[in-house]
Amino acid sequence: MRAAESGADARVRPDDRLEPADAPAGDAGELRAPVPGDGGSAVRPGDARLDVLVPPGLVDEPAAGPVPGGRQRAPGAGRADGGDVRPAGGRDADGAPRFDQPVPPGGYLWWYVDAVSDDGRHGLTFIAFVGSVFSPYYAWAGGPNADRADPENHCALNIALYGDAGKRWTMTERGRRWMRRSRDEFVIGPSRLHWDGESLLVEFDEIGVPIPRRVKGRVRVWPKALCRFVTSLDSGGRHRWGPIAPCSRIEVELDSPNARWSGHAYVDSNEGDEPIDRPFREWDWSRATMADGSTAVIYDVRQKRDGDRVIAERFLLDGSTESFEAPPRQPLPTTLWRIDRTMRTEPGVPAFVEQTLEDTPFYARSMVRSGLLGEVVTSVHETMLLPRVITLPVRLMLPWRMPRRS
Repeated sequence: MRAAESGADARVRPDDRLEPADAPAGDAGELRAPVPGDGGSAVRPGDARLDVLVPPGLVDEPAAGPVPGGRQRAPGAGRADGGDVRPAGGRDADGAPRFDQPVPPGGYLWWYVDAVSDDGRHGLTFIAFVGSVFSPYYAWAGGPNADRADPENHCALNIALYGDAGKRWTMTERGRRWMRRSRDEFVIGPSRLHWDGESLLVEFDEIGVPIPRRVKGRVRVWPKALCRFVTSLDSGGRHRWGPIAPCSRIEVELDSPNARWSGHAYVDSNEGDEPIDRPFREWDWSRATMADGSTAVIYDVRQKRDGDRVIAERFLLDGSTESFEAPPRQPLPTTLWRIDRTMRTEPGVPAFVEQTLEDTPFYARSMVRSGLLGEVVTSVHETMLLPRVITLPVRLMLPWRMPRRS
């Protein structure tokens, strides 16, 4: 059920592996039970884009100065003026990924990567969570007051693979003894994310669901520039989002399933100081790679109160940003789980769903064609229906899809 329109849109601007000795990596025994799977489908050939699944006063800052290899980042630590500032938005002050940011009880922080091969035959997404925001275990850990739950006791790496090598999906939640965070590295059981100063390495060795098949490999993401844009998603400023490397290249080496490819990639981060269902009813998010290689993102948020918030930004190859006016909403076909999707598209260019990649009770991931900034583009698109996340039926279903290792 889609939230009713609530008046005029509010135009938003930026104001070493760790495994206990007695637990083998990727042990299939951690899977609680299988759940009926969804059929895989090939990534649309020729489209190089794919998608899930931040305090007041943070602002968009311009990129400054090259780093070795032609990437962009500001010199020094702290703010651009040299003052020290705590990490926020899943990044350091210069825009580089940073994994030791504090997360409050009941809150969350995630890093998101998506990519599509140059030939359009393969795609993937990664989401690394501190505070597994959609987890029933995390919600139950807080009892009546969800704000008391320890986010570091609920970490997970979600991996989704699409295309010719076969579809895989995995998301095992792990407790505190399975994780370690430092400035440049986030270890979750047998998998890790590591920033080496120029590229983001993701190494993983997980077990998929619903069929317990190994998901193992490594990817390296090379940003063309680092981005320091961070903005609030809600009126209270307690939930925030921003791209880290919106225009990137990726090298993928998969052992299981077996595949090697390279392509275009996108990296961002979300964070929140409270459970994600508090202020939001639903959102539609989309990103498209434009003809000049830049990335355009529309974050169309419907709050429970205070109206809608629409973020429309173009992220350029040098790390700078340009705001633009989001075109009107158009309804898209309802999913099998009865999620009403919408897409912003320019008049005269009807939006339509080319492919639905994920269809779940509260979330849909799709490839959608639309008109944007004078071009016809294919976007990664997601719809999130937050009220369903906290319903008892959904919370009882999720452990079958998201096993936990304490």
